[in-house]
Amino acid sequence: MNNNCTDLLAFDRQHIWHPYTSMTNPLPSYLVESAENVTITLATGEKLIDGMSSWWSVIHGYNHPVLNEALVEQSKKMSHVMFGGLTHKPAIELCQQLISLTPEPLEKVFLSDSGSVAVEVAIKMALQYFQSKKIQSTKVPSKKVQSKTDFTKKTKLLTVRNGYHGDTFAAMSVCDPVTGMHQIFDKVLNKPYFAPAPTIKFNEDWQEDDVKELSKIFAEHHHEIAAFIIEPIVQGTGGMNFYHPEYLKACRQLCDKYDVLFILDEIATGFGRTGKLFACEWADISPDIMCLGKTLTAGYLTLAATLCTDEIAQTISDGDAGCFMHGPTYMGNPLACAVANASIKLLQTTDWQKNIGEIEHYFSENLLPLVSHPRVTDTRVLGAIGVIETTQAVNMAHIQKRFVELGVWIRPFGKLIYIMPPYIVKPSELAILLKAITIILSEDECFI
Repeated sequence: MNNNCTDLLAFDRQHIWHPYTSMTNPLPSYLVESAENVTITLATGEKLIDGMSSWWSVIHGYNHPVLNEALVEQSKKMSHVMFGGLTHKPAIELCQQLISLTPEPLEKVFLSDSGSVAVEVAIKMALQYFQSKKIQSTKVPSKKVQSKTDFTKKTKLLTVRNGYHGDTFAAMSVCDPVTGMHQIFDKVLNKPYFAPAPTIKFNEDWQEDDVKELSKIFAEHHHEIAAFIIEPIVQGTGGMNFYHPEYLKACRQLCDKYDVLFILDEIATGFGRTGKLFACEWADISPDIMCLGKTLTAGYLTLAATLCTDEIAQTISDGDAGCFMHGPTYMGNPLACAVANASIKLLQTTDWQKNIGEIEHYFSENLLPLVSHPRVTDTRVLGAIGVIETTQAVNMAHIQKRFVELGVWIRPFGKLIYIMPPYIVKPSELAILLKAITIILSEDECFI
């Protein structure tokens, strides 16, 4: 390592906070020089096959010429302009694409900065919707009389255990209070209702008992619940669990039955990762509100979107405030919208489903058998996601160092070693990733 690299890393270690890292005893960081396709090149010369898509986002690989061109061309016109009172073609085209691709009847789009903010927006939409709805007469079928429903009392949220929705305050409140990594803030977070996590796995036989406790919470507390939020099919950071599509169908039915808005957090699963364009398609259902992020710009710039139905938007707009009460400074950033448009078009012009199918097949053939390893309790695969659950938690600093030495970039957490490579990954590159994991599993130093 040359002196310049050493100096840069020393400054980084002393002054720069990285995600979920101590400043007194920080985890090591590796200085990146460049990235191309599925390979990250470190300043020290090592070339690493990326198994993380930079936290789900880089679906087309790094330094893609089509996406680069979109950024350059847009930068010649304008890099940013406020979205208050102004609009522009990249944002309009992006919203047109999102409305055409997402399940009906999502017709209104709110653009924001990041996935966490998209969740904040979704929650604010749900709460403002019912505050705007106020008191409405409803027929009681058994008595054939009118009763009054006070919608202003619907101020609570409902979710399931093992969920993760982001690091801002409303998003933190609906993360699992233990596995969601935010238990330190428990005393200051709003308290939602938590139902047990889904237990029936994606490929298992469905049993209706899996929604028994969830149904009970709906029945007892629907008068105060504004929205139910869940990650469709894949619970990510809360445990990398894949649950049965029938569970999601039941959630939709319960929300309809009890007049609760249904929010789907597709930030990690949107745009193909599970083998469907959106994970909710596995259950053939549509939410009232959908959150998108991560893959939206294919890892180029931070951008997110929250879509909702026309009825939600109309009710909010007709309420006392007369508008939706949110507006980020960088909302609808032209650079981000331009590269998002290019990414979505690129995805549609490639055979992404074939690519995802090939990755899933490779994982099924080579990752699932690792369940026989004495250090492994479970393996699971869905689309371009492969998960190895181990008997011991990883020693993060050591396991990361060993992965780098083995020529891969994999970022495990807890007892989970998981990979979700760019969609363009080749079988030879997947082989390097799986070989590295196989070696690591037999090294005691990599685990606590």
